[in-house]
Amino acid sequence: MKTLLKFIGIIILLLIVYAVIAMLAFSKDYHYEKSVVINAPKEKVWQYAGSLKGYNMWDPFSKEIKNIKITYSGEGDKMGDSYHWKGDDSEGEQSIMEIVPNEKLGTKLHFIKPFEGDAKSAIILTPEGAGTKVTWMIDNELNTMMKIMKPMMDSNMDKMFGQGLNDLKKLSEK
Repeated sequence: MKTLLKFIGIIILLLIVYAVIAMLAFSKDYHYEKSVVINAPKEKVWQYAGSLKGYNMWDPFSKEIKNIKITYSGEGDKMGDSYHWKGDDSEGEQSIMEIVPNEKLGTKLHFIKPFEGDAKSAIILTPEGAGTKVTWMIDNELNTMMKIMKPMMDSNMDKMFGQGLNDLKKLSEK
């Protein structure tokens, strides 16, 4: 029994040490990006990457939200156009802040639920041989608790961005 209590105590101590190191060592600025090369011209890829309605055809995050309802303001392909999503455990808005046809869609995300916060996202298309390289990125500021969870966030973002870009690739290569 004493050995088990010592083991549990060591685990708790290690978790506390990790939390303190994470709070001090990890930057509050968070950036994540992932790219894929799609065997299609950028004009075809842009059909799915250059508007909020096109984006929602392959967005992996909205697929995870139970009972999601999406409401659009505008057509979803012009400056200031936005959409609002609401599901059982998630709510937020995404607005177009920058648009360069066939090259870049920059958006602002405002999360309402489960956590309040803001982020910026961009999808950038560049020619790559006979295809198109798509780079999807997100930037936000981490609070103290999120700094502790940064390694798990990186893992989740890698999974979700990979899934989304793969779905975009399938749509664009049809």
